[in-house]
Amino acid sequence: MKKRLSLIALFALLLVVGLANFGCNRKSSLTDDAGGRKPEDFPELALDVFKPMDGGVDLTPDEIKGRNSWNLWCGGTEQFWDRMAREAYGLTDMLKVVDSRNHARRFKDLGLINQPGYKQASQPDQYGLWIDEADQPEPSAIDPKVYGRASGIMGFRLFENPDFTEEAKKKWDANRYYNDADYSADPNLVRPYRVGVACGSCHIAFNPCHPPADPENPKWEDLASAIGNQYIREGKAFASTVREGGFFWEMLKVQPPGTSDTSRLATDHINNPNAINPIFLLGERVAEAEEEELAGDTLHLPGAAAKMPVPHVLKDGADSVGVPGATLRVYVNIGSYSQHWLQQHNALIGLTKQKPFSVETAQKNSVYWLATQQKFQNIAKFFMRLKSFRLEDAPGGKGFITKDESVLTRGKTVFAENCAACHSSKRPPAGVNETDWFRKEVLKPDFRDSNFFSDDKRNPVTLIGTNSARACGTNAMRGHVWSAFSSETYKNLPPVGDIEVWNPYSDQTEKFTVPGGGPGYYRTPSLISVWSSAPLFHNNALGVFNGDPSVKGRVDAFNDAITKLLWPDKRLGKASIWRTSRECSLQLQLAVIPEPLRALLRPHADSDGYFRIGPIPEGTPINLLANIGPDIDPAEFVKLCLKVKAALIKVKNLDPAAAKDLLKREVAPELFKVSTCPDLIEDRGHEFGATLAEADKRALIEFLKTL
Repeated sequence: MKKRLSLIALFALLLVVGLANFGCNRKSSLTDDAGGRKPEDFPELALDVFKPMDGGVDLTPDEIKGRNSWNLWCGGTEQFWDRMAREAYGLTDMLKVVDSRNHARRFKDLGLINQPGYKQASQPDQYGLWIDEADQPEPSAIDPKVYGRASGIMGFRLFENPDFTEEAKKKWDANRYYNDADYSADPNLVRPYRVGVACGSCHIAFNPCHPPADPENPKWEDLASAIGNQYIREGKAFASTVREGGFFWEMLKVQPPGTSDTSRLATDHINNPNAINPIFLLGERVAEAEEEELAGDTLHLPGAAAKMPVPHVLKDGADSVGVPGATLRVYVNIGSYSQHWLQQHNALIGLTKQKPFSVETAQKNSVYWLATQQKFQNIAKFFMRLKSFRLEDAPGGKGFITKDESVLTRGKTVFAENCAACHSSKRPPAGVNETDWFRKEVLKPDFRDSNFFSDDKRNPVTLIGTNSARACGTNAMRGHVWSAFSSETYKNLPPVGDIEVWNPYSDQTEKFTVPGGGPGYYRTPSLISVWSSAPLFHNNALGVFNGDPSVKGRVDAFNDAITKLLWPDKRLGKASIWRTSRECSLQLQLAVIPEPLRALLRPHADSDGYFRIGPIPEGTPINLLANIGPDIDPAEFVKLCLKVKAALIKVKNLDPAAAKDLLKREVAPELFKVSTCPDLIEDRGHEFGATLAEADKRALIEFLKTL
């Protein structure tokens, strides 16, 4: 083995040599002309191709178009993911994700949803690629030039690559592509297809009231369009080529299923995977939305006004510019109009300052943006038709709810007295005693109807007490990449002050100041269909993930999570800290490192062609390293590099106890100083029901099952 450099020493080297400049401040054209087409060349699809989905709900023609767009429309993201496969240091390759030989284990291994009517390929295609074959082909009305063709995975679409010319075909070798990592990571390799990503890739999952008999082979009626895929392993799916043994692999390994770290690209240097949000009762949310103030480039968004009511879906409430803006930002975040987006931030390493994505620039230069902008109204109409899933309507669901009406009635009263003030969108009239009103209303048969069980307000994380990583996200702050997609109201939120965080090396509680200007808050989460969506909390950290989409599996997961919510002593606590499972390193494939840095690092590479930086000891808190921010004084950064480098070299020769002691004394204090969020315990907080009587807790659980 070659002598390894320290992890932090590499970051210093990256700053000097310029590897961190991936995708940032490129001089490439801002024009995204969609191959010379116009927005009208991407019409909405009127055929109801997903009719059995979403409980077979009858949709209007506009709502049908909206569902089709949500499930099929990729908005030019195939350009971004093709570029990532060539320029992201061998960390991701979406064409390998759709390898048909994984069909029988996609759900189990990756949490991805196989498309009904498609099966594992019996042989490779004309290019030697393994792509799912159709038993029931998609309707011919789905134009592959607009929506691509099915990959066999819901939300992932295949597009012919216009750069796959005769010259590219001569250089293409499918066997080497699958088996030679250096060949497939070559930035000059042109693939036959590009893989586009639709919103449905993360949001389509199983209908709780119509679970699949076989999760690897679902039927259309088993699927729901916008429930949020609580089974997806986002890291494994979108970073499928990350090699085991590295720090990044360790970070993805601990990411809870059903979460998405939307700031991993457009990184804010906070590892904060967030539960993928279901989208229910949007119409009711809009009706109850409170007014927010908008300004600047935000006013270029469709339907934007200086003051307007805004509903929220994101847990931190940063989606504060209305449904059109929130929808469009999702498309950009998965790669639409990447020509501009990648010029405004550093996509992977993030060591350069962010600049705001410009809505005005997108409207002037991107055909795909304009085509997407034309579709959002019908997407919103579709969302407004989506209702909740009730346990009583699921097969055998009534058997999981108490038959004792007195217990259920008591549960309703406990909810009225302890939960409804935050977790009800139905509110008492002005001047009426809130608790008295809720005690009466909760007993009415229609209390659940049109109630999204949230007041949609932002609460300081200092009050809620849950892990603050998501609340500390900075991308929507003024001057940052998503600035145009957040309101002035959000940007002017007062600082929440200090939170208490536990330092595992000193075994002491320390203070951390949350930045102002938007961060520091969590929106009250909706309790709609909570029986079906455990584990709980914004990070899916509360409760055991069992991966079982059956009714019993969902109720078992709910019972575990809700027990830990109401009995905090049953939680993992400090054991919920994400840690490395073994000694690891930061590793990069030498073949993907650009010159002249490659030549500089070649003498330090290992015999397998990887450059490794470390060691990072087993048991190291992952977010102690993942949350290092670059906004520190350069001189202090150099001191930090040298100190950590010296400590990690010493660690290699120490026994575990001595290594921990050294890290406690020399490394941890320095890393805590520069951490963007040193809050490491994942399942803490929200202990509001902990003091209830045992019988009241049990009764409350029975009522929550019915939401």
